[in-house]
Amino acid sequence: MSSTLLRTTAAGRVALRTGPLKRAAGISGTSFVRGKATLPDLPYDYGALEPAISGKIMELHHKNHHQTYVNSFNAASEQLEAAEAKSDIAATIALQPVINFHGGGHINHTLFWENLAPKNQGGGGEPEGKVQSAIESSYGSFSDFQSKFNTALAGIQGSGWAWLVKNNETGHVEIKTYANQDPVVGKYTPLLGIDAWEHAYYLQYQNRKAEYFKAVWDVVNWKAVEKRLS
Repeated sequence: MSSTLLRTTAAGRVALRTGPLKRAAGISGTSFVRGKATLPDLPYDYGALEPAISGKIMELHHKNHHQTYVNSFNAASEQLEAAEAKSDIAATIALQPVINFHGGGHINHTLFWENLAPKNQGGGGEPEGKVQSAIESSYGSFSDFQSKFNTALAGIQGSGWAWLVKNNETGHVEIKTYANQDPVVGKYTPLLGIDAWEHAYYLQYQNRKAEYFKAVWDVVNWKAVEKRLS
């Protein structure tokens, strides 16, 4: 089963608009306070994922990059609220890509932090139970799945994400790639996402991104994946 590069639909982008915000499926840690997004705390120290991901990268990625998505989403949401109050349709339409990008960045990164765990907290290894069965049903074996997932990551041109998703119509799991910060919405439930943006690895791996794609499996939190699948 091949991976597919997806762009979020207009309906998906509307789901990221402000107002009473509903949590997307599987996004247990996404934080919104009175309609505003907030940066979630990590359940581990910045250096806890070393050597797979350095503490410096984790700190910059969380405190700088994720915080920027949160701040920008909140600012755009306020602008959207003002535009809607004035019935400014042009401004409302113009703000949708900004909200999609930064809102997606917030959702994707919140899921990403939950996708990871230090080895002493269960990170790495192979999935068990329902996740193992679902992967083997779609891809034959975990090793074949892992190979196809890394191929999908390597095939992303520019910036984006690779995801293991559940197809809510068929019940099967699939590998999908999404451009930029487009979130997994609609017919798919996000299970496992790996960030392929350079800011996720370049400080440590530089242009050797294949090494990052290989190393990140050592800290994948399969318990979180199983919880989303269930």
